[in-house]
Amino acid sequence: METPQLSAFVAVLEIGSFTRAAARLNLSQPTVTTRVKSLEQGLGVSLLERLPGGVRPTPAGAQLLPYAREIISLTARARQAVSADGEPHGCVEVGTVESVTSYRLLPMVEYLYRRYPKMQVSLHAGADTDAITAVREGRLDCAFVVGSPEEHEGLETRVLCPEPLVLVGSPSHALVGRGQVADAELRNTPIIRADSRAGYHDQFEEALGTRAETDRPRVFELDSVDAAKRSVALGIGMALMPLVAVERELGEGALAAIDWVPPFETYTQVVRRKASVSHAALSALVAAALDVAAEPMEPLVLAAS
Repeated sequence: METPQLSAFVAVLEIGSFTRAAARLNLSQPTVTTRVKSLEQGLGVSLLERLPGGVRPTPAGAQLLPYAREIISLTARARQAVSADGEPHGCVEVGTVESVTSYRLLPMVEYLYRRYPKMQVSLHAGADTDAITAVREGRLDCAFVVGSPEEHEGLETRVLCPEPLVLVGSPSHALVGRGQVADAELRNTPIIRADSRAGYHDQFEEALGTRAETDRPRVFELDSVDAAKRSVALGIGMALMPLVAVERELGEGALAAIDWVPPFETYTQVVRRKASVSHAALSALVAAALDVAAEPMEPLVLAAS
């Protein structure tokens, strides 16, 4: 079992085609086919099912996939380690949501850019749950999520800072200036979800008891924080957002806070795999994130057994 064979196997599964996998790897299609067949022969099992619509893993292939990704990652890091003279370098693949990217991570990227000229950071937006799965499978090195701290099997979660949320509406919204608002008053109010796939939105709707489709108010799911803020300012609905993302608009009066306090606490957290081998670039990234967190606090580590 050799790394080139594993790379071919992973590429074919991720793309779903031997031909496109060959293009990604800059190899000929017969070479990719030969490497996958050699891997199957070496292990004595079939790893891929070739179907009219593409390729999917066999049960054995599905079991091998996360190990293959980890071996490929470790091989790349080993090559980097012996040629880096101890300086963190290489690309760190990071999952995140837009509000974290814009208001927490850009200072971190600048910090890394100035301090570690051989490092690169690649940010990928997506759902919290998808990002955590991608970290576990080795497709991402880490993920920044906003929510309540929880353990994830095989992963380590580090809390960077509290991330207070605020419910906002337009200054003319009927619930603004009313004093403390009850849950029942919010249940029929349209909801705008910025970072629509961030986990705290589900916590919000669970707190209101509106997760069931029959009880749900109108919901506008937007993956743009700026678009969500403009929609709220136009009076389309209310939005639960990280305070750091709307501080300027609240100060200028473009948005107004609705007096409702979430019954759950949220934090910006970074999730990474537990590993016995040090990843210098990833460690540098996490350290930088701690340094630039807006509200410094003692990091809390939740290590699942």
